[in-house]
Amino acid sequence: MTRNILLTLEYDGTGFHGWQRQPAARTVQGELERVLSILCGCDIAVNGTSRTDAGVHALGQRASFSGDFTIPAERIVLAANNLLSGGMNRNSVGDIKLLKAEEMPQDFHARFNCKSKRYIYRILNSGDTDIFRRNYCWQIDRCLDAEAMSKAAGYIAGTHDFACFQASGGQERETTVRTIYSLDVCRNDEEIEISVTGDGFLYNMVRIITGTLVEVGKGRMAPEYIEEIISSKDRTKAGPTAPPQGLYLAEVYY
Repeated sequence: MTRNILLTLEYDGTGFHGWQRQPAARTVQGELERVLSILCGCDIAVNGTSRTDAGVHALGQRASFSGDFTIPAERIVLAANNLLSGGMNRNSVGDIKLLKAEEMPQDFHARFNCKSKRYIYRILNSGDTDIFRRNYCWQIDRCLDAEAMSKAAGYIAGTHDFACFQASGGQERETTVRTIYSLDVCRNDEEIEISVTGDGFLYNMVRIITGTLVEVGKGRMAPEYIEEIISSKDRTKAGPTAPPQGLYLAEVYY
């Protein structure tokens, strides 16, 4: 009997060429499919909710797969994590970790059934660089005005045509209209975290939003200028694309 399984997983994106499988390149999807095919005894194709880029991390990625196999869902997590970590011992930790595996209806699809997603972006705003965090945040030595960034974020929240926050080279979309349910900028000492929840995101959209908010934080843009950027639908008016290592897929909602 064909079964359909939904996985919840986290991963450190540093050592991967992104989510999507590629020939001769290590990817998250490729590693998952390799391990699950071993466990299930058949070829497994995994459908992820978000195709994260190289260097981007996940705290709550979701992925589904189906097939005719007998391993119980509750055993998939332990067995897969053992293989993903190299199987050396129970305390070994790999760069992908399954958190949950659950049986789903046959017509469920991790990507197509997704209602919304939340991403976070982490910035270390300090005069001193931290080599141990270089792969996990954007390090900016110039002091950022988080209040101005938060004010600018208010102009982004809502339903808009976000063509200005779309990078070239991504998959062609029918529309660039999206709804941002919330966009929060929070400072905690030297750390700034940007949290954004929306019904969908264009290619590099969160990273471009982050780069634009940083320009506001540096005083190079007024918060009110965001309205003009959005109405222009012009990518060149927005800020730079923030580097990938500060971005985390935090949650997926169904």
